Amino acid sequence: MHIRTMTADDLPFGMFLKEQAGWNQTEQDWRRFLSLQPDGCFIAENADRPLGTAVAFVFQEVAWIAMVLVEKTARGQGIGKALLRHALGFLERHQVRSIRLDATPLGQPLYERNGFVPQFQLTRFEGVPRSAASFAKPIVGLAEANDLLCAFDATATRTDRRKLLKALGQEASVRWFAQVENNDLRGYLALRPGALAWQIGPAIAMPESGEALFQTAWSALEGQRVFVDIPAGNSQAVACAQSAGLSPQRQLLRMCRGEWICENISQLWASSGPEKG
Repeated sequence: MHIRTMTADDLPFGMFLKEQAGWNQTEQDWRRFLSLQPDGCFIAENADRPLGTAVAFVFQEVAWIAMVLVEKTARGQGIGKALLRHALGFLERHQVRSIRLDATPLGQPLYERNGFVPQFQLTRFEGVPRSAASFAKPIVGLAEANDLLCAFDATATRTDRRKLLKALGQEASVRWFAQVENNDLRGYLALRPGALAWQIGPAIAMPESGEALFQTAWSALEGQRVFVDIPAGNSQAVACAQSAGLSPQRQLLRMCRGEWICENISQLWASSGPEKG
């Protein structure tokens, strides 16, 4: 077995793996991974037979690992371990101070054996949301992730995710909403289509603005299935999802290797998904 850099020719295999796993990514998600970090997307193969994938993203001194997937018939052979260690080696060469990921219960033991420790739990809520409230403070649509939004995001996530947000902002299928008061950004939310449901997130907002943004998302996606990944510690966001009729689907565990990055959980209403925090 050897590990090489992934290319656009490998996208069908990436889609095959995520479908095996029942995940929500689209081909556009995979293309975004390749554009964000072309040298950080990896594929394991044996005699030209692809076996698994992993991706790693560098956001200055903070990094993310995601999409560690192994073909079902090849599991239990150390392929996931080899891909993870290859990704870790790549990130260590970039001298990042913190490596993070969102683990499924299946992947958690592998990550723990490689030095990752738990930080906090997220719950994926799913369903067709119902909308009931209206808000005096208006929500406005945005054409892109502008510099003000990127700076606002960094104050809550403690990570400069500018290249991710700018990449999402260039995709026509992604919809952006924001709440602005006296020219002061109070929160933003993005929606993007998935293979199984619309993904709500990232959503970063002050506590008094998050519910209005969620209600805007419910209305914008009326009658459609949604996924939203919410930190368990943001009780206000959890209550808003429950009041809209969404139900827990699965648990994710945010983990860290190296220096801890501590988000402001009260402002983290929804992650961008398990791929990039």
